[in-house]
Amino acid sequence: MNVKEIRDLSNEELQKEVVSLKEELYGLRFAQATGNLENPSRVKDIKKTIARIYTVLTERENAEAAK
Repeated sequence: MNVKEIRDLSNEELQKEVVSLKEELYGLRFAQATGNLENPSRVKDIKKTIARIYTVLTERENAEAAK
């Protein structure tokens, strides 16, 4: 998910997406611990996407506070 797609979503949708991504990340970490992880780069991608979402949410909060 790129930044443009993230910015198009509402805050509620972003929160739901974060929960979903964290659940997926948990499953991937479990698979990695057991040695069954097929795509190790997916962990990195999910972590970056979560960070992007949090960045957009923080930008929105700061813009709202500045009004």
